[in-house]
Order: sequence, then C-alpha cells, then structure tokens
Amino acid sequence: MAVPAPFLVLCACVLGFFHVEATPDTTSSLDSSFCHGGLEVIYPQLDVDKCLVIPKDLKLREMVSTVWKAPQIYFSGAHKNKMYVLAMVDPDAPSRAKPTSAHWRHWLVVDIQGNALKNGQIDGKTLTDYHPPTPPQKSGFHRYQFMLFEQLPDAPVSLTEQEKSSRGKWDLQAFITRFGLGEPVSTLQFLTQNYKD
Repeated sequence: MAVPAPFLVLCACVLGFFHVEATPDTTSSLDSSFCHGGLEVIYPQLDVDKCLVIPKDLKLREMVSTVWKAPQIYFSGAHKNKMYVLAMVDPDAPSRAKPTSAHWRHWLVVDIQGNALKNGQIDGKTLTDYHPPTPPQKSGFHRYQFMLFEQLPDAPVSLTEQEKSSRGKWDLQAFITRFGLGEPVSTLQFLTQNYKD
C-alpha cells in the first residue's frame, strides 16, 4: 500500500518538532521532577507546559533571549478570589557549575488576581520587571524556573531596599519565609543556553 506524500511530509514535520537533541540537551530526572501543578508559560511560538529544553533549531533560544517580551502565564487551578505571587529565577547564574549569583531574579509579580490568572493574564503589581533569559556564552545550560505561590490575604509583599538594588544573589528562601508563602502551588522550568553556543 502506497502512503500519500503529504502524509509523509506531515509525519516528518511532527517528528522533527518533537525531536529531542543529544544527551546534554535533555532534562535530567531531577530537572523534570521540578515541574508540577499545571502552570503554563506561553511565548509567541513556544508553549511551555512541562519541564523542557528549548531546542536550538527554529531559533527559539534566540527568540526567547532577544525578541519576545514577558510571556503569558496561565494557571487553570487558580482560585478566583485568591491572590498569587509569581517568581521567575535563574538558579544557575552565572553558570550551573558555579552559581555564585543564584538566584538571579528575572521577574517578580505579586497581588496577582486568581480570576485573571485563570484566563492567562497577569493582573498584579510588578516588583521586578521581566528580564528575558540571557545566559552568558560558554556557561552551559541554565534553568529558568517559574514558581507560583498563594499569597496570604491582607499580607502585602515587597522587596527590601537591598533586594531592590540587585537582581543577583537573591535569597529566595528568605523571601518565601518572610511572607509565609510556603511551598509553591505550581512550578515550571525550561532549560536553555546562550543562542550563540
């Protein structure tokens, strides 16, 4: 039985899209276990709904670093009357082997309304403007982690003056403890490296 040419082309495209690169570009079981809770991060041509490595092909690494602005954040499990805190960090700054500037704070939004989050919108107060993933050349893969916390009612969340002065070396655990955020309700991460590498 002959297989129609359009079907073969479609199969090749689909298989190519889901192709996972060589071993250094795959997520480890530890990296994969980080993701839970159904958080979705949506860039124009990249929908991240599970832990993944951004492939080098299709220029996605370049796009996420230099072109795309802050992604849409969608969380179907959001409670409409609750508020949330979203943190995006790089625990591998400046490199995974020597994370001397971890956690690099890429984005921090508080007072996010649950009803908006359920619809893929960030309706809240930005404490740290979005800064795209820009791992240094030759620094290997970096994890970009998104953590969503339920914010306590009537508990304003803010950064200290020292935290405002630098994005690097952010003590994420101290921040979580200071505002009683507890464990994240949902987490997600992707790995990427400098697009020129």
